[in-house]
Amino acid sequence: MIIRTVSLMVGAIVAVVLAVPMAAAATAPYCGITWGSLPKSAPSTVSAELVGLRAGQHDCYDRLVFDFRGAVDGFNVSYVDQVTMDPSGAPVPLRGGARLAIVLRAPAYDQNGNPTYVFANPAELVNLAGFQTFRQAAWAGSFEAVTTVGLGVRARLPFRVFTLPDRIVVDVAHFW
Repeated sequence: MIIRTVSLMVGAIVAVVLAVPMAAAATAPYCGITWGSLPKSAPSTVSAELVGLRAGQHDCYDRLVFDFRGAVDGFNVSYVDQVTMDPSGAPVPLRGGARLAIVLRAPAYDQNGNPTYVFANPAELVNLAGFQTFRQAAWAGSFEAVTTVGLGVRARLPFRVFTLPDRIVVDVAHFW
């Protein structure tokens, strides 16, 4: 009886010891990413003209970088059912299972109304072939000092947005 009780206790202790690391590993976030998929925004205190857009791939996420002529810090980025053209409201078609509306509190034109960001194809702003998460970046307009870009992604995944002195960066994780 004592041997059986000790055996059961040892078995229970071993099961707990083995289960704890497995449970911790199962709940650990992908690549340590804890961003979430809720809307992100920052108020605008400074603004400059958009002059470029580029994309990059990292081990755990895809990155979209907006370059400006000077300091900029205002944005609203969120998952939406449909990205719309500003100011017309026309739908902007995007490939992918989910769509991010990236609204930058900065114009893509100078004080004389001349474009400061020139693109060859408004439906394909950057080449995203081979990206793990990004599917398409498309122009959605620049009106009244607000520029909008639609980003089609594989699925609704965690993302983050941050600013650098002359850039706004959007990262979207490859997985949850």
